Amino acid sequence: MTITNQTGLRADKRRGLHARWRGLRLAAAAALVGMALAGCTGEQFQKGYILPPGALEQIPIGASQDQVLIVMGTPSTVATLDGEVFYYISQRSERMVAFMNQKVVDQRVIAIYFDKNRRVRRLANYGLQDGKIFDFVSRTTPTSGQEMSYLAPIFKLISFKD
Repeated sequence: MTITNQTGLRADKRRGLHARWRGLRLAAAAALVGMALAGCTGEQFQKGYILPPGALEQIPIGASQDQVLIVMGTPSTVATLDGEVFYYISQRSERMVAFMNQKVVDQRVIAIYFDKNRRVRRLANYGLQDGKIFDFVSRTTPTSGQEMSYLAPIFKLISFKD
C-alpha cells in the first residue's frame, strides 16, 4: 500500500467519525428538547367523587335511595334537610408546569334530595359561577336558608389551595 492510500483511508475514517458524532449530537439535542417540552405539559388532579358518565341521567325523580346508592355509590356526606340529602363532593385542579402551584379549575357538589319515603325529590349539581354557588341542573342560584347554610361551608372547605 502506498502512503497516499493510507492517508486517504485515515481521512475517510475521520469523516465517518465526525458524521457519527454529529448524528449523536443531534439525537442528544432532540432528546433534551423533548424532555424540556415534556416538563412543560400540564397535570390535572381530581379529588373527591368522580361522577360516572351518564350517572345523573340514570336517577329519575322518584327513584329509591337504594337505586341512588347503586348508581352513584357512597356519598361524601349526608345531611338532613326536610328529608335526607346525599352530597357527592369533588374538585378538579391543574398545574401547567411541574414545579408550580395547583389552580382549582372546577369544584362540584352533587346533591340528591329525598322525601320522607326515601324517594328522590330533586337533583342538583352545584358549582361556582361568577363566585356564587350555582345549580347547573335547575340553572338557579340557591337562596339563603337551610340549604345555603349547609352548602356555603362545603365550598369554603374544598376551596383551599394546595
